[in-house]
Amino acid sequence: MGSGLFYPFFDDSFPFMKTTQRISLHGGHSGQYCNHAKDLLEDIILRYIELGFTKVGITEHVPPINDHFLYPDEKVLNLTVDDLQKRFKDYFKNLKNLKKKYSSKIQIFVGMETESNADYIHQIKNLISRFQPDYIVGSMHHIDGDCFDYSKTDYDKIASTCGSYEAMYERYFDLQYEMIKTVKPFVVGHFDLIRIYDENYKKRLLLPQIAQKIERNLNLINSLNLVMDFNLRPCAKGGKEPYITGSILRRAKEMGIRVVPGDDSHGVNEVGGHIDKAIEILRALGFDTQWPDPRLLT
Repeated sequence: MGSGLFYPFFDDSFPFMKTTQRISLHGGHSGQYCNHAKDLLEDIILRYIELGFTKVGITEHVPPINDHFLYPDEKVLNLTVDDLQKRFKDYFKNLKNLKKKYSSKIQIFVGMETESNADYIHQIKNLISRFQPDYIVGSMHHIDGDCFDYSKTDYDKIASTCGSYEAMYERYFDLQYEMIKTVKPFVVGHFDLIRIYDENYKKRLLLPQIAQKIERNLNLINSLNLVMDFNLRPCAKGGKEPYITGSILRRAKEMGIRVVPGDDSHGVNEVGGHIDKAIEILRALGFDTQWPDPRLLT
């Protein structure tokens, strides 16, 4: 993977056209069902409709398998796994009702975003059987049970446990490979999230031992005909480029992997953020913008 790429992420000088093909296949986190989000799920859906989206995937996080995997904000609130399982049940009931309520205005795909905890595959199979989601987003937020994306302190601690930042990256992509192979999510979420607190991620992702694992994972995604998430969450937080970074995006294009925008919104004010520019960037790079409808593959 080379580093050179025409990839003018969200430079105000980059020309783009508004599109009627707005879509997000990774988004819609709400304060009802996610403690680090805000607003009501229905208000978020109404905002998608207001912005002219004709299709959207709502993908709330699955509940953890035990209290060890609770996020810090959930622990502060003294929530338990049982609490989150009940909340997740309510999420599916509410979202399926909203899907019917607004079916004449927008096509809603009822999804869930996986984790990568120990024994997660059994949990995912049980959740699929119980709730019958339309599709799955396969994401990585943990390395060997420890959450790396919540704070820089936790991120650095995990890197230290792994032995180095490079070793942490390698472990991340190994765990991601197993997740993709086992879960077969229709959408692979924020593929390079492991770079979240690393200022030197562009160079680190190109290191041979890491690039080799990225290439392996991209080959698996391609062989399974999965979709990669062009995740715009970093841009909502002031970042310069989405997940995935330019070098990986270029390689995905060369391999013919489909890439679809996801706003990864965590509230009404983030719905649809940067979607138009993201679509025009994908078009400029030659990606197909006839978006596929998500489906359950597991």
